[in-house]
Amino acid sequence: MARGRSQVIDQKPLVLDANILIRGAYGMQVRRLIREYANLVSLYTAEICFDDARRHISRLAALRGAAATPGLDFLDEMSQIVQRVPNTAFAAHELTARSRIGVRDPDDWPVLAAALQLDCPLWTEDFDFFGCGVATWNTHNVEIYLRGD
Repeated sequence: MARGRSQVIDQKPLVLDANILIRGAYGMQVRRLIREYANLVSLYTAEICFDDARRHISRLAALRGAAATPGLDFLDEMSQIVQRVPNTAFAAHELTARSRIGVRDPDDWPVLAAALQLDCPLWTEDFDFFGCGVATWNTHNVEIYLRGD
C-alpha cells in the first residue's frame, strides 16, 4: 500500500488540504481513496497541514468525548504516504498565493502555494480555494482525477 517517501517521477501529483487529512481520520471515503491510489498518484501537502490536522483531530476528539488515538494513528500512516512540502520549497509563490486566497482564508496560502509550486490540482473541501487559479477536487469527485479519467 504505502510507498514511503519515495515517488515515481512520472506519477501525477495532487496536493491535499488539511481538511482532507482530518476527514481521513474520521471517515472511510478519504481513507479508501488514499489507500487505493497512493501507488498511482504522488500525494503532497504543505508542511503546516499535518500540524493543523493533528491539532483539529485532538480538539474534535475532546469535543466528542472520544480518544484522539485512532485519528492520530491515521495521520502517522499518512505521513508515510503524503509528502510534506516545506515552506522553503514554495516560498517563491507566497505573494501570488496570498493575493489569490485574499481575505477568504489567508491562513490557507501555503496549501495554494504548494499546488502552484508543483503545478498540480488540490484536493479540498474548502470552498475558499475555488477560483484561485488551480484545479480543485472535492472528495465526491476526486476519484475521476485519481483514476485518470
